[in-house]
Amino acid sequence: MTEKFKVLAEYIKDMSSETPDVETFLFVKENISKYQLNIDIISKALKNKLVEVNTILKFEDKEPNEKKSHYEIAYAAIIRVDDSVKEKKELEKIILCDVPTKIYPNLENSFLNLIHNSGHPSIKLDKKIDFNKLYNERFN
Repeated sequence: MTEKFKVLAEYIKDMSSETPDVETFLFVKENISKYQLNIDIISKALKNKLVEVNTILKFEDKEPNEKKSHYEIAYAAIIRVDDSVKEKKELEKIILCDVPTKIYPNLENSFLNLIHNSGHPSIKLDKKIDFNKLYNERFN
């Protein structure tokens, strides 16, 4: 199957690492294994069959702790959608599934660099994100 879109550009749109003080840093270092990865995908139609797809990763503690760090990246991809794409459902799959899958290696590398450079060099994202699975779960 040929792709029905072309990635014209991809870049880090926004990146954030917040650790308020050394006590928080030491607390987080001990508890970072409890942090969870959250994903959000936002798209914006541009002109001439162009779409901006923002894939946002957040690595955060869901527990009600006073001491927390926050890590977030918004990674943008500008795509041109093929003229053959007419159905809304087909476009939705491209935006929520195909584009994130294609850009994920660069996004993951950038995000891990942020976390590693924030003082947590041993952190790995355990499993690869299956955007197809997330997409299918969303509609079932």
